[in-house]
Amino acid sequence: MKTNDPEIQIDIPENTSDRWQNIVDIMAELIGVPAALIMRLVETDIEVFVSSRSDGNPYHPGDHEKFFGSGLYCEAVIEANDRLLIPNALADEKWKNNPDIQFNMISYLGFPIVLPDGKAFGTICILDNKGNAFSKTYIDLMENFRDIIQSQLELIYMNSLLGEENKNISDYLEEIKILRGIIPICSFCKKIRDTEGNWSEIETYVSKHSEAQFSHGLCPKCAKQHYGDITENA
Repeated sequence: MKTNDPEIQIDIPENTSDRWQNIVDIMAELIGVPAALIMRLVETDIEVFVSSRSDGNPYHPGDHEKFFGSGLYCEAVIEANDRLLIPNALADEKWKNNPDIQFNMISYLGFPIVLPDGKAFGTICILDNKGNAFSKTYIDLMENFRDIIQSQLELIYMNSLLGEENKNISDYLEEIKILRGIIPICSFCKKIRDTEGNWSEIETYVSKHSEAQFSHGLCPKCAKQHYGDITENA
């Protein structure tokens, strides 16, 4: 599973995080657990992004741990890119010493949340302070909530990409507009006059107003005119 990179981070609008808050609150109430969370990868950490406002929830937005080697339930979900169900960590040799035991969170159900580019965003999960195998109905409910979140992330992600592309397109259109305008150029030396009245070499003017870069060479006519002897003997 590809984990997120710092430059990939996307901003979640406030109205979207408010919807996610409603989702975790509904999950905690319907399933009857003390904690429902949306976790997010931030650089090398994993943090609580949204936490249910439920009684007995020991997790708070902004709580974070180093991701790799954390031993958290959510690390396993992201690494495997798959659902993880732990009915009772105390009865499971692999999980009986995991960090969430300190909060008495001994049962867990979590799903990975993935960005459209295949990188991990985080997880959506519920935790209980008593043994809980979680029914198929609850599993299906959480999976559907996860799908809703991923759909919203896809829109945010694509809007972000389109915004950057539109910015680049606008820059290019401005360059074309400048170069296609009526450019005052000297009939003899071919220097160009800018809007401030200064005269510049054509290379300088074009490089300044576009992303074009110049490399110099000789056309066949000039090569023959100025270096005729050399080219003929080459």
